[in-house]
Amino acid sequence: MSLLPPANRALVEKLAIANRILYDQGVVDGFGHVSVRHDGARACFLLARNMAPGLVTADDILTFDLDGNALDAGGRRVYLERFIHGEIYRARADVHAIVHSHSPSVIPFAATRTPLRPIYHMSGFLGAGSALFDIRDVAGDTDLLIRDPALGRALAEALGPHAAVLMRGHGSTVVGVSLEQVVYRAVYAEINARLQAQAVALGGVTYLTDAEAAKAAATNDTQLARVWELWERRVTPAREGRSGR
Repeated sequence: MSLLPPANRALVEKLAIANRILYDQGVVDGFGHVSVRHDGARACFLLARNMAPGLVTADDILTFDLDGNALDAGGRRVYLERFIHGEIYRARADVHAIVHSHSPSVIPFAATRTPLRPIYHMSGFLGAGSALFDIRDVAGDTDLLIRDPALGRALAEALGPHAAVLMRGHGSTVVGVSLEQVVYRAVYAEINARLQAQAVALGGVTYLTDAEAAKAAATNDTQLARVWELWERRVTPAREGRSGR
């Protein structure tokens, strides 16, 4: 069996930071997870061991194949829903990072089969709307968890070409081309859900047009480093030599 090249250490550390950012931004709590495609092996991905995202460090990051097998767990527990990640990476060659969360403002949209639509420029990535996945349609009554490859494939199929899929009674999954982009999308999907619900309550919502959403998304993608730096500093201990106030 060929040896798998080690993932770039900077990527591993960035994934750990992404976990902590998502917790700090209220997208995840003790549950939820974020992954990134292995930079040296497209048929593998990196994901933390089974633990609260806000506590993840680089030493907690494991390597998985697309079937959800941990290649270096060493007896450490792994997430039950790792199949979300493997099957989406298998289905979407363009996806390099995935966030699965139970962010609270999104939950009502899946329960009511109401798609997220971009209500302002920061959520332009939702221009095509959000997909919907109801596990009951494919597996009957379950605990609502994506705990095997077949359910992962069904979720990936429901996601299709969209940036987000809402999961009835569960949460949502967001995809992106990088950790910076997928964290941005997960944060602003939650914010957009909150604002959309408020706007609907007021009545007469005007959403972004498809063209507006596409242009806004393209602009926002050029600004990811700006917001990532802010979020990273909030969750990273002050670097040695940085003066404090």
